[in-house]
Amino acid sequence: MNISSISINRPVLAIVMNVVIILFGAIGFTFLGVREYPSIDPPIITVRTSYAGANADVIQAQITEPLEKAINGIDGVRTISSASNQGSSIITVEFNLSANLEAAANDVRDKVSQTVRQLPQDIDGLPTVTKSDANSDAILSLTIQSDTRSQLEVSDFAENVLAERLQTIPGISTIQIWGQKRYAMRLWLDPVKLSSYGITLQDVKAALDKENVELPTGKIAGNSTELTLKTVGRLKTEEEFENLIIRSQGDQVIRFRDIGEVNLGPENEETMLRQSGTPMIGLALVPQPGANYLDISKEFYKRFEEIKKDLPKDFYVNLALDNTLFIKKSITEVIETLGIAILLLVLIIYLFFRDWMIAIRPLIDIPVSLIGAFFIMYLMGYSVNVLTLLAIVLATGLVVDDGIVVTENIYKKMEEGLNPMEAAHKGAKEIYFAVISTSITLAAVFMPVIFLEGFVGRLFREFGVVLAGAVLISAFVSLTLTPMLNARLIRKTQRKTRFYEMTEPFFLRMTSNYGHSLKGFMKRRWLALLILVASIGIIFLAGSQLQSELSPLEDRNWMRVSLVAPRRFFL
Repeated sequence: MNISSISINRPVLAIVMNVVIILFGAIGFTFLGVREYPSIDPPIITVRTSYAGANADVIQAQITEPLEKAINGIDGVRTISSASNQGSSIITVEFNLSANLEAAANDVRDKVSQTVRQLPQDIDGLPTVTKSDANSDAILSLTIQSDTRSQLEVSDFAENVLAERLQTIPGISTIQIWGQKRYAMRLWLDPVKLSSYGITLQDVKAALDKENVELPTGKIAGNSTELTLKTVGRLKTEEEFENLIIRSQGDQVIRFRDIGEVNLGPENEETMLRQSGTPMIGLALVPQPGANYLDISKEFYKRFEEIKKDLPKDFYVNLALDNTLFIKKSITEVIETLGIAILLLVLIIYLFFRDWMIAIRPLIDIPVSLIGAFFIMYLMGYSVNVLTLLAIVLATGLVVDDGIVVTENIYKKMEEGLNPMEAAHKGAKEIYFAVISTSITLAAVFMPVIFLEGFVGRLFREFGVVLAGAVLISAFVSLTLTPMLNARLIRKTQRKTRFYEMTEPFFLRMTSNYGHSLKGFMKRRWLALLILVASIGIIFLAGSQLQSELSPLEDRNWMRVSLVAPRRFFL
């Protein structure tokens, strides 16, 4: 006795087994992340080093080149790119797709730590090694600006108020602040006055390091009293910085105001974010790996409306970026395609069987296979994206094949005079191994995608696994649920409809014509080889003329322009 006979005799068992598949798939779906494409970015490690005051040539010679030489010896490195700028060095190391991100980061850290001795001793801290992944790009961003407040005030409000409210959105990793302007005390020195007093920049720096500091001073304890001491040594106002003593020689006291001036301004004046000529600050949301982009977007818009209600009257917020719109549209289009595919499937089955009870049977079988595929996605750590949904759409036609074959064979037995139970037992038994072998063959076509290497292999891996998994689940459904439904739901006495009687002559003629043409073709079997060779030739000829690309171009109604201005050019 096979599983089909058991399911026919015990319908509750068949229903429970398929309900369990649906339950596991539905639970797994709730844990799946949603993104546009699979996470296929190669492991990328970034090494950043700061050296305040050094020009690009010094950065290149003393920091970038020694680090590059050391990193170049790591196994699995694909490319190394670097940028030596004023006061900073950035080295980007891209590894092969097969490399492990954690192991690659550890290898880079080891090489960097060995090279630190060769770097200048007065660099601003040790080089920092950071990991990058496919989720490091922002998916949502908003901008805030004001006509009455300064950029420093707007930036402070964005960092301490808005960023705090957005950071708690579930699935958010970090909040990037674009065009940020932090408060800083800017000290402007007059070279002429420095020269007249004989003071160097190092003297000014030494005075700042000595005076602008708060040191622990302990506590004073008595018989019945204990006091904690605090020395106020940190300079906070412009006046305090101007009164800073740089040098004292006898009665001559040189203060900072004698050699320069102080003003409170932004820490960074080299970057600016503008919209229509008005400075603004941007807040960008970076998701966590595996997060559901659609859930993040839904919660973001909810809080965005709350922010607009609570915002002071002289602040204005606008939506600047929403990459989830394209994901929503893509998923919506795939769902529409899935609905059309199921509708056409039911219609085609009805046109051939001419029985609505049999035609709507796939509406029971298909969801089990497709929903069960979500559990496979959960086990493999995949996400809901365009390619996995494309596999679901393609699986819609494949998963119903086995069910149609089983239903057709049972229907044939009933036309021979057997009752539904006997027809279900005999029909399912005849094609039991045929269904298994067909499903394994289909799965074997797509499973080798797992072993493809490179960017394309990683891109289509999820597609192949999901499609193969859905096909295998459909085989189980076709051998358990489908025979049981046919045995229990098909009427014992089939009453032919008028549509059936009108179309039956057509199908009889089609069957007869096919039989005659097949007999005639078997007398000229050599034509099969000729057709096969011609088909292969046409495939190679047409394929060689086609252009190739990773994915079709898509107009998203926005563009980015990057400009490099000549020296001495002012924005």
